Amino acid sequence: MVKKHKHQVSPETQDEALAMAKKVQKPGQTKEQTKLIALGIQKGIAEYKKLAKSKQREADKAKKKKVLSNETESDIGSNDDRSTTSWLPWALLTLSWVGFVSYHFLKL
Repeated sequence: MVKKHKHQVSPETQDEALAMAKKVQKPGQTKEQTKLIALGIQKGIAEYKKLAKSKQREADKAKKKKVLSNETESDIGSNDDRSTTSWLPWALLTLSWVGFVSYHFLKL
């Protein structure tokens, strides 16, 4: 039974790494040396992809955090609007009663 590594390299990456290793192959270089170079390139590609995924995750987290903070700010703004308009009906009711009472006493 063969154990699989946690981060298995895709066949496309292996082919790409071998093609690169063959491009930079020097005269007199053995196949084993070329394979070792290809393995190094594979590790580099895998590390690059891992780093790119990590950066993408961080960017997504920052974007999500920004969206959530904007939503929170807009919620706070809408609550402020509600609190300022909630006193208006009471003020109008009070004013109307004051007007009614004043009219009633002035009439007598």
